[in-house]
Amino acid sequence: MNVPNALTVVRIALIPAYLYIFFNPFPYHVEIAYAILIIAGITDIVDGYIARKYKLVTPFGTMMDPLADKLMMMAVIASLFLTSRISVWATIVFFMRDLAMIVTSAVFHLRGKKTVPANAFGKVTTVLFYIAFTLVMFQHAYGEEVLWTVIGFSIVTSAVYLVKVRLLNKLM
Repeated sequence: MNVPNALTVVRIALIPAYLYIFFNPFPYHVEIAYAILIIAGITDIVDGYIARKYKLVTPFGTMMDPLADKLMMMAVIASLFLTSRISVWATIVFFMRDLAMIVTSAVFHLRGKKTVPANAFGKVTTVLFYIAFTLVMFQHAYGEEVLWTVIGFSIVTSAVYLVKVRLLNKLM
């Protein structure tokens, strides 16, 4: 267990904390849940930086880091849906895209195939999701429209990623 992997484990542990806080209506619960989401995002940036800079990339981190990110985002989407902040269709499309990415990544990992490291498009997509989550969480008038735009962008980004992985592994 190294520092980046420990941060990934912390990020996974933040998921139930986020959900507990978000769904318990005490003063500032949404703001506190949002702070937990931001902390999770910061730990993602920090663990990736440390892992690459100090050559601490591990098979555990390679698999669990993106999974931790996806699980946190899925928790946020579920919480936004369950509090009627977003539509069922936005929730379904988001979940289908993320579940497809999780299953595809797991299959490639378990088959010992090479994967493509996060690229600029993936990082931009994550930032855009955080912006959309902020707008939706705090019930901005156009929050869901922004979320839909980001979901569309994320689908394009996922397709580019999958093409790169297939090319890397010469599966086409």
